[in-house]
Amino acid sequence: MLEVLTGTGLAAAAGMNAYVPLLVVGVANRFFPDALQLPDGWAWLSNGWVLGILAVLLVVEVVADKIPAVDSVNDVIQSIVRPTAGGLAFGSSSTASTVAVTDPAAFFASNQWVPIVVGAVIALAVHVGKAVTRPAANVATAGAAAPVVSTIEDVGAIGISLLAIVAPLLVLLALAMLGLLGWSLWRTAKRRRNADLRSATQRLADS
Repeated sequence: MLEVLTGTGLAAAAGMNAYVPLLVVGVANRFFPDALQLPDGWAWLSNGWVLGILAVLLVVEVVADKIPAVDSVNDVIQSIVRPTAGGLAFGSSSTASTVAVTDPAAFFASNQWVPIVVGAVIALAVHVGKAVTRPAANVATAGAAAPVVSTIEDVGAIGISLLAIVAPLLVLLALAMLGLLGWSLWRTAKRRRNADLRSATQRLADS
């Protein structure tokens, strides 16, 4: 049960930022093995080169996601990356996974693909919510919301990733709060956009 909650939290975090949960998992396994011990087939996530590449990609993602218009292009690109990262994050947190990387035939025969698919679906669902909310917020605020919302998402991804490892029982609560926050931001952006449209229409009618 705890493994499922851990995988769910990591996959959801990947839907917000593909590289945060993978980096957290790799760092935890490399430097804090008592907190998280990856199965042999996933030990490559804690390789120094892999961690370095993930760190560079994270910096690029963090910067790109805070620039209006660029963030929307980035979301299109991340439509593949984030679900993939979510699948890896969920799969790496499950206990039986050595053949998931080393033996494709045994991988499918043993249903070890299921956690990866579940993680990908969770990450994709979160990503879609993010991709829908962001343009509405950008339009309603003339782009001013992009860095603020992106920072909230980054902090949320880090927080949920850490919770998934050290306190998985709190993952569902954190996800519920994040969902409510996203819904509230979307509603606020929608109301502001509608108000701006009504104001523009009224000005045209008066002129």
